Amino acid sequence: MRSKKLYSYLLPIILLAVIVSVVGLRNKNPDKHSINITTAHKHRGVCWVGGPNLVDSTMMDALAERKVNWISQTPFGWQRGYSNPQIGNNIGNERAWWGERDEGLKITTRLARERGIKTILKPHIWLRDNEGKWRGEIAMNSEEDWQKWFADYEEFILHYAKLAEAEKMEMLCIGTELHRTCIEREQNWRDLITKIRTVYSGQLTYAANFSQEFEDVAFWDQLDYIGVQAYFPVATSENPTLEEVRQGWQPHLEKLEAFSKQYQKPILFTEAGYKSTKNSGIEPWVWPQRLSQEEVLNVYSEETQATLYEAMFREVFNQPYIAGIHLWKWYPSQRRRSASTSERQQRFYNIDFTPQGKQAEEVMTEWFTKFSQ
Repeated sequence: MRSKKLYSYLLPIILLAVIVSVVGLRNKNPDKHSINITTAHKHRGVCWVGGPNLVDSTMMDALAERKVNWISQTPFGWQRGYSNPQIGNNIGNERAWWGERDEGLKITTRLARERGIKTILKPHIWLRDNEGKWRGEIAMNSEEDWQKWFADYEEFILHYAKLAEAEKMEMLCIGTELHRTCIEREQNWRDLITKIRTVYSGQLTYAANFSQEFEDVAFWDQLDYIGVQAYFPVATSENPTLEEVRQGWQPHLEKLEAFSKQYQKPILFTEAGYKSTKNSGIEPWVWPQRLSQEEVLNVYSEETQATLYEAMFREVFNQPYIAGIHLWKWYPSQRRRSASTSERQQRFYNIDFTPQGKQAEEVMTEWFTKFSQ
């Protein structure tokens, strides 16, 4: 009888302890998302094309008028062959395009800063490969070659890290779409990040391809942002409706949110964009082809590009874990269709990724203005 009475007293206490324990565990749940970036603080960015000519203030004024608050600048390194351990660069090369030389990077940064526009320095490796490989497939055939490749890459990226520090650039992207190097040589990358931190005090990210790479990279814990080259397929047919594209974003957003929670890091779209073609939502990563004027007319669609922009801003930008978007791409001097423009340039411009002079630019400006307030 006494044991039953004691049990009746203990039962509520045990239940209360269980409830407190469960609540405590729930509060420590790693799935809980702590990232909440307000729209006013997100990157309203464009990928700036470093051209052959000097940049002047009017070019930056055009960005400020459209409420752009970030640009990315891209100097290049060069590699011949996906398994070639030698990386060339334009450091000190006066024959390189002005916008990709150190002088151009510095002046562009300063002009942007005068207008409240911040900078990501985002060096790329440009791969020239006879077998049709792309930079995500770069991999060496021996330990000696790996050591040589990382030594060259270290020289390349540390030069730009020091430049970014000297110019007080707000962010450095330590690499772009070097998938196999990341999964096969994780420790090399971790060591390199440590070295970069000794010479650069700003924020760091890495630009991973949208297709598997961002999930395969393991060193996000050492960086400030998860960078994604966000060319996700968001349509299954030509000329999709706005609602179809908005629905097309949902599985990608679910995956991105889960990944952001896993690392408790914000996700930055280091690149995102669409060609002005009817099919650009199906495979957004595909570059414009050299087409005849007749072929261009068959695929051209400013409306589709604008619809894809509208859906991206509606579905992506409000997500609290998204740090912002850098739109691919923006030319310092807008190329206009005129009698002085060659036929080939006209064809390329018509279906190029840039929103400049198209309906997509109006969409971009409307949303950037809204989010700047």
